[in-house]
Amino acid sequence: MPTVALFKQDGTQNGEVTLNDAIFGIEPNENAVYDAIIMQRASLRQGTHAVRNRSAVSGGGRKPWRQKGTGRARQGSIRSPQWRGGGVVFGPTPRSYSYKLPKKVRRLAIKSVLSEKVAENKMVIVDALNFETPKTKEFKQVLANLDVTTKTLLVVENENETAMLSARNLPNVSVVFADNVSVLDVVSADKMLMTQAALNKVEEVLA
Repeated sequence: MPTVALFKQDGTQNGEVTLNDAIFGIEPNENAVYDAIIMQRASLRQGTHAVRNRSAVSGGGRKPWRQKGTGRARQGSIRSPQWRGGGVVFGPTPRSYSYKLPKKVRRLAIKSVLSEKVAENKMVIVDALNFETPKTKEFKQVLANLDVTTKTLLVVENENETAMLSARNLPNVSVVFADNVSVLDVVSADKMLMTQAALNKVEEVLA
């Protein structure tokens, strides 16, 4: 079973943590990770694009000239697509791009990226993050104590709003609660910082 060092908030080591081998020690499945990332990025698309088709443009209520005898091509409306100011044909309309992967594939993907972070020594576990009041300066000092200087994903337990509020203003830190960790969050970060309570929650959810 994989093990990682357990740190205190001041940066000193406080023993080791044994991780669940079925979650943090599997062989990463790149195909599942790819599918999960594409699904998440598709779901983030707003899909609010739209064009004005013939029913949306104004004007063109009467036939511009008679059908025969003018020598010109027959026309039914000045708002047909071939006219300037006419409606757009086959343009994009508002739609949802979201779709779902099978549950087994989603779980395999998140386990794969977590296992990869552990294998690359890019996961830092801290026993707890306790702040009396939300203070970004104090959390910045915690990162310095733990030597975490790159783009970081902080995973905290759901009850620890003080730590979440302390970290969310830092430009290189993303914060999620333990039961909302996603593949895209993990892949986008260089390092993961988790509290021990959040780690237990993640193992409980993915077990």
